[in-house]
Amino acid sequence: MTPTPLSIAIDRTSPVPLYFQVAQELERRITSGEIAVGTRLENELLLAERLGLSRPTLRRSIEYLVDRGLLVRKRGVGTQVVMPRVRRPLQLSSLHDDLTRAGEHPRTEVLRLAVEAPPDAVATSLEVAPDTEVYVIERLRYTRDEPLALMHNYVPLGLVRLDEETLAHQGLYQLLRAAGVSLKIASQSIGARNATAAEARVLDESRGAPLLTMDRTVYDDVGRVVEVGSHVYRASRYSFELTLTD
Repeated sequence: MTPTPLSIAIDRTSPVPLYFQVAQELERRITSGEIAVGTRLENELLLAERLGLSRPTLRRSIEYLVDRGLLVRKRGVGTQVVMPRVRRPLQLSSLHDDLTRAGEHPRTEVLRLAVEAPPDAVATSLEVAPDTEVYVIERLRYTRDEPLALMHNYVPLGLVRLDEETLAHQGLYQLLRAAGVSLKIASQSIGARNATAAEARVLDESRGAPLLTMDRTVYDDVGRVVEVGSHVYRASRYSFELTLTD
C-alpha cells in the first residue's frame, strides 16, 4: 500500500503544543474513518518536513497515537493505522451503555438464554442455594461490526422479565433499572488469559490470543445480589481505564 501524504493545518500561535495538535487531528480522522484502517503513513522524516515540524515533535505525536492504540509500527512496513480500541472507564455501567455513549453503535447476539441452576461457584456469589434456578445468559457483543466481548451473566428470577429479543436491543443494566432495580455497588476483578479454541472462534481471534477478563458481582441499594457476570474481551480491541487519586 502506498504511504498516504498528509496535510494538517497547524496553529503556531496556539497554546496547544504542536505535537498534540497533530495527534488530535490524526485521531479525529482515524476515528471518523476519514483515514482508513490499514493506511500506511509516510516515514517520519518526510512527514515532519511536509508539516514543517522537527522530527522529535512528530515522533511524539506518533508515539501518543501508538499509546492510544490508533497506530502501530511494523518492521518493514512502517507506521500503520489500526482499528481503534474501545477504552472503557471503570464504573458501574454496562458495556452496552458505555459503547452507546461513545457512539460505537453496539450490536448484540444472544447466544443463549435459559432458566436453570447455575454452577456452584456462581450460586455462592448470588447467595442462593445450588439448585436455585436463575437466568443464565450468554451474549456476543459487537462494535463496528466486529466481535468485541463474550459475556456470561446470571440474574435471579423475580427481578426482571428477560427475553432474547429485548436482550438483543437493550443493555442488561438498562433493563434492570427499568424494572425498578437500583444498582448500587459492585465487586469486580480484572485479569487476563489466553483464549480457548471456542472463544477464539466466536471472537474472531487466533487460538491462544490474549483476552482481558472481568468478573463482577452487583448489589442493589438494599444489599441483594442482582447480577453476577463473567466476561472476556479481545485485548487487541479493548482496554479498561481507571483514575487514581491521592
